[in-house]
Amino acid sequence: MTLDAPRLTAADLHDVPGTAPVTHSETAFTGAVWDVRRDRVRLGEDEVVREYVAHTGAVAVLAVREDRGEPEVFLVRQYRHPVGAQDWEIPAGLLDVEGEDPVLAAQRELAEEADLRAGSWERLTAFTPSPGGLDEVITVYLATDLTDVPAEERFDREAEEAGMSCGWVALSEAVAAVLGGKVRNAPMMLSVLAYAARLRGADPEELGARGEALGPPAGSP
Repeated sequence: MTLDAPRLTAADLHDVPGTAPVTHSETAFTGAVWDVRRDRVRLGEDEVVREYVAHTGAVAVLAVREDRGEPEVFLVRQYRHPVGAQDWEIPAGLLDVEGEDPVLAAQRELAEEADLRAGSWERLTAFTPSPGGLDEVITVYLATDLTDVPAEERFDREAEEAGMSCGWVALSEAVAAVLGGKVRNAPMMLSVLAYAARLRGADPEELGARGEALGPPAGSP
């Protein structure tokens, strides 16, 4: 360990899937949205208890326009009660429709939160925001070739979404806000930095951020 630890290369940097043996599992708490699981897990010769939020997973959307020169990204500011703040975020939502394709969920969230549709979709990245306490995976999509949702088809927002403000910000200014510690929302921060790195010509294989082209939205001609 410490300074004597081996030096790793890019080839070493990949997560290894696999679950340790679970000898017992139960629901410790049933919530309105998520439950808390309590597992007894065997780790080598030891057996430990781990509690975590059983999460549905989520999607987030980095919507980008380039018709005014520098790339701009769409942000919404939404009240988040657990952290007591109005966060600048990218449109996002839960994977709470059983069996729904994540890209369809992303298209729905972009329409509901931003009144936008996109003609082109790519998987930008995916991450686990807090793997020590919940099993959530957030998949971030890059949405381009944007158009407005017609006024008569727009979603009626409620609760926290009803009071959201929104706007377009230059990608360079979004990066500056992230690096300057002015924003803390993880999907927004990670997606902005990943997209900026891509535009700078960083090798996506080395960064682990190769975009997977998804083609036009479902239902497009």
